[in-house]
Amino acid sequence: MSVDLDEEEVFEDVRERVDDPMRRLFAEYGRENAFQFVVGFISSIGARVLDLVPPLLLSIAVDAIFLDNKPYSLWLVPDAWLPSDRGAQLWLTVGIIAGAFIVGAAFHWTRNWGWNSFAQNIQHDVRTDTYDKMQRLNMEFFADKQTGELMSILSNDVNRLERFLNDGMNSFFRLSIMVIAIAVILLYTNWQLALVALGVVPLIAIFTKKFIDVIQPKYAEVRSSVGQLNSRLENNLGGIQVIKAANTESFESDRVDDVSEDYFDANWDAIDTRIKFFPGLRLLSGIGFVVTFVIGGLWVIGEPLGPLSGELEAGEFVLFILLTQRFIWPMAQFGQIINMYQRAHASSERIFGLMDTPSRIREEPDADPLVVGEGNVEFDDVSFGYDDSENIVEDITFDVDGGDTVALVGPTGAGKSTVMKLLLRMYDVDEGAIRIDGTDLREATIPSLRQALGYVSQETFLFYGTVQENIEYGTFGAETADVVEAAKMAEAHQFIQNLPEGYDTKVGERGVKLSGGQRQRIALARAILKDPDILVLDEATSDVDTETEMLIQRSLDKLTADRTTFAIAHRLSTIKDADKIVVLEDGKIVERGSHDDLLEADGLYAKLWAVQAGEIDELPEEFVERAARRRAQTEATDDD
Repeated sequence: MSVDLDEEEVFEDVRERVDDPMRRLFAEYGRENAFQFVVGFISSIGARVLDLVPPLLLSIAVDAIFLDNKPYSLWLVPDAWLPSDRGAQLWLTVGIIAGAFIVGAAFHWTRNWGWNSFAQNIQHDVRTDTYDKMQRLNMEFFADKQTGELMSILSNDVNRLERFLNDGMNSFFRLSIMVIAIAVILLYTNWQLALVALGVVPLIAIFTKKFIDVIQPKYAEVRSSVGQLNSRLENNLGGIQVIKAANTESFESDRVDDVSEDYFDANWDAIDTRIKFFPGLRLLSGIGFVVTFVIGGLWVIGEPLGPLSGELEAGEFVLFILLTQRFIWPMAQFGQIINMYQRAHASSERIFGLMDTPSRIREEPDADPLVVGEGNVEFDDVSFGYDDSENIVEDITFDVDGGDTVALVGPTGAGKSTVMKLLLRMYDVDEGAIRIDGTDLREATIPSLRQALGYVSQETFLFYGTVQENIEYGTFGAETADVVEAAKMAEAHQFIQNLPEGYDTKVGERGVKLSGGQRQRIALARAILKDPDILVLDEATSDVDTETEMLIQRSLDKLTADRTTFAIAHRLSTIKDADKIVVLEDGKIVERGSHDDLLEADGLYAKLWAVQAGEIDELPEEFVERAARRRAQTEATDDD
């Protein structure tokens, strides 16, 4: 399937629902980590202030100790406390500088600990909360979104938040403190030369603003192209078996090359802009440095320019030279911080947009746990359609007595699987009601409902892990003996024993190391181990051979003897002994009854039975034409 969805467009609807996402981020997650924030903030102040101590003391030492043209004086320290001997003054200066480096190193460590802890804790909480919310959304949501797009939120967007909360905020407070402190020191030392040194700041601000305006749409293009690349790679890796079987490796390589080329072009365009920006900033800061050096140097040697008045000592000039570079370059780095903030803002919109996505499946606040007694199930005039489209199933009404086995049969696309998904509350009915022992499913808690149901799908999914872990899934902590017994009932024990490590064999991602029939039997063993009150078998033996199906059927007869069971099957021979057979066509019930009754009625069920019995030549032409139309419609809509 070709992927050409823009990652930003796909989630534009969820982003529009979020107001002030960064404020919400700090309100919901920042408060729990306020201690780390305070540690990082206070340590940033301490580290930056101590970083400025050496150049300040060097300036004082040059004028008071080395040139002896100014009294030795330290800020905030009474002169009476200071030594009068120049040697002692030198050693005191060295001691204070050494102390500043030592204490400053400690502040740097606590600063990094604070910001990293703050960012990592929020990253973890946001990711787990987002995942928890996402997995509770109804299946419609997942039908509209690609796996790669959801992974992008859980990975890329959450990581962007972490980078801003750690690197961005760390840099913001560090640079803000540095810029303010340096500006105060320069203005206090010599306000006239400070105005010269700071004159380049407006130019840097204008240049940075221009860069942000240019780079932002380019970054958006990069995010879009990387989303398409990820979707293409995720699609191809998931369909690698089809690619190999179809001998289309070269075709897919070309398609990956195309989307990778798009990403390369977009990314290089952004890189080209960025690598031009920073040399430009360095040039501006260099101009500011040269201008400060020339004007200050002439002033020191007694040739002040223009309206400059007073004296500039050599130590003060050294302080300006040292601090000018520390001031101008941080100003340039604010452009990166703003850029990080904007990217984090967009990511937080997507994250909270996903968290705020409403689900059509809503559990009532006063819902009670479902208690299954007899296991009676009632479908009462049930209708359902995806979104606002026409109904997939309509006016479905039938009753199942506790302990009975009911089979749902019909052509592909008739709505059989949809009916069972409504029983599982994967979706909620649009009209009518489904009841278990008289309780409307919407009045019961969802976990208790699904705990009472065992579901084996024709689309078997195994998790990466061992065979035993997959059988135990949902019945965690089961005894090994019970796992083995469930596997025996599913006719899986023998082939599991023949695996390299038996029940401890890793099945690979999605169970790729096992055949379709083996995966299906493990999924069946999982349902058997759960021992549910109601069992749903959706083509549960479609991928096994005839002999294995016979053996499984014998086990299922024992399993279903005393519990309500729903079975969907295209092989009608597997359900002919069901207590009741419900025949669906185009989302409606057209027949119901026992196998013999339906054959005698000579309706749709009898025609389907004739197809499987090989009596195709005896079928009426009208039935064949209807089957062809159904097949074409199913391939177009892929509803069932």
